[in-house]
Amino acid sequence: MGKQLAFRVDISRCTGCKACQVACKDKNNLPSGVIWRRVFEYTGGSWVKSNGFDLPNNVFSYFVSVACMHCESPACVYACPTGAMVKQADGKVLINADQCVGCRYCEWACPYGAPQFNAETGVMTKCNFCEDLLAQGERPACVDACPFRALDFGELAELRQAGTLADPAPLPAASLTKPAVVYVPGPQTQISSNGTGKILNVELAMGGTK
Repeated sequence: MGKQLAFRVDISRCTGCKACQVACKDKNNLPSGVIWRRVFEYTGGSWVKSNGFDLPNNVFSYFVSVACMHCESPACVYACPTGAMVKQADGKVLINADQCVGCRYCEWACPYGAPQFNAETGVMTKCNFCEDLLAQGERPACVDACPFRALDFGELAELRQAGTLADPAPLPAASLTKPAVVYVPGPQTQISSNGTGKILNVELAMGGTK
């Protein structure tokens, strides 16, 4: 595998504060309805009656920060009919706005909902790994904003030395696109194929309005 930049997300540290989501939106001046980084709240379990009281039964809840995965096999790149979606030598998947016609094929192909249509410009947009900040030796805005240091980035091969989880529930199976991400699970984290919970803030999965 060649060079591949990737994100590392520590689920055990994430409190769902959405500082990363806000920082990304602010840094990129994104319009309403366009959110490049989203924080899903995933929860499950049940309550049982005991002596007149409701008691938790295997109740769990955790947060999963998600942006473009800059996949090793990016479905968005394969689906783009104009060549506007490109995977670079450093692993970043970027959009050439001059070539984009806003057909939204990339949006439909991506299992993470990363490419999002900007109605103001008529083209697709997505996380660009804050390439301008990286060029200045700085960190991505989302990484810098996290108060609990749940987000980091680096070379995928190095990040994987501490683990290889790429598909915690509620994310799709990693085999679909080989996402360039490493998730550090918490004690309650479930795997995609065995997830028993549901997304509480499901509006974010559809793009949202925040």
